[in-house]
Amino acid sequence: MSQFDPTEEHDEGVVAERKRKTRQPRRWKVLLHNDDYTTTDFVVDILIRHFHKSEAEATHVMLQVHHRGLGVAGVYPKDVAETKMAEVSDEARTKGMPLLLTAEAE
Repeated sequence: MSQFDPTEEHDEGVVAERKRKTRQPRRWKVLLHNDDYTTTDFVVDILIRHFHKSEAEATHVMLQVHHRGLGVAGVYPKDVAETKMAEVSDEARTKGMPLLLTAEAE
């Protein structure tokens, strides 16, 4: 039996490590669409409560929706975006607002 010589190279038992690249999950933009019935106050309120915007940010997004027809409420992983859309849509329907939200991959 030979003794281990640290100066010799030994391939036995060596496991090559593969470096794995972790990809960030795809992010989704939650979009608010303009309509003629949802009030601006309601839009600002949901942006503050559900999307954690400041009053100034919420007002800015609401004005984008009003003037451009579309505004970004937030950017989230897909499951979070879907949950937020469902919660806001449910609340809008209970208050008689036809607010439309969609999600778009970033």
